[in-house]
Amino acid sequence: MSMQTWAKKEIEIACKREREASDVKKDDWDYGCACYESALKAYKRLMGDGHSGFSISMTKHILNRLIDGKPLTPIEDTPDIWNDLSRFGDDKYTSYQCTRMSSLFKYVYADGTVKYKDIDRCYGVDVNNPYYTFSSGLVTKIIDEMFPITMPYYPGKTMAVYCEDFLTDKKNGDFDTKGIFYAAKPDGEKIEINRFFKDAKVGWDEIDEVEYNERKERKI
Repeated sequence: MSMQTWAKKEIEIACKREREASDVKKDDWDYGCACYESALKAYKRLMGDGHSGFSISMTKHILNRLIDGKPLTPIEDTPDIWNDLSRFGDDKYTSYQCTRMSSLFKYVYADGTVKYKDIDRCYGVDVNNPYYTFSSGLVTKIIDEMFPITMPYYPGKTMAVYCEDFLTDKKNGDFDTKGIFYAAKPDGEKIEINRFFKDAKVGWDEIDEVEYNERKERKI
């Protein structure tokens, strides 16, 4: 059996199971099976290009980076790769968005200081429920403080940052206290953070662990 025949058979099995497990009618568009069929088309094209085991691994790496919206070569800070966002207005800095990577921003301050932010660089994970993940400006800010982005920039895999939040006063919405415990790099390295925050009129105020634990004792 050829690899293409094997792959086609696997797709057929997967689609059959998908249809049996869902309420999709036979003539309706099936999202799950459409994804399987699209993957089969890509697989056939790769096989048809005559790749070896090594070259298909390289192609897979390239394709994954493109799908994830990540550049294939390091980003250099050159004028041609930035869109000026100053029309949105901010007195503290002029902001720019990278044309090679939409999640990357540059901030140029009045004193000449330049800072970069990749909003997809990390994500939060609920330490009490690791299946719940979320994006957080505060988490990104802390990671940027710990590991400032420099140029040239070649982003790797996204970093997970383990957090906890809870509410102490109903008038504050869903939560008003946050603990940021540690980051887990893609290679498995654990980086301790242990910083704690409470809701403020604007953003978050940092507190010590004692106050954090006191607030936790009266959480709702």
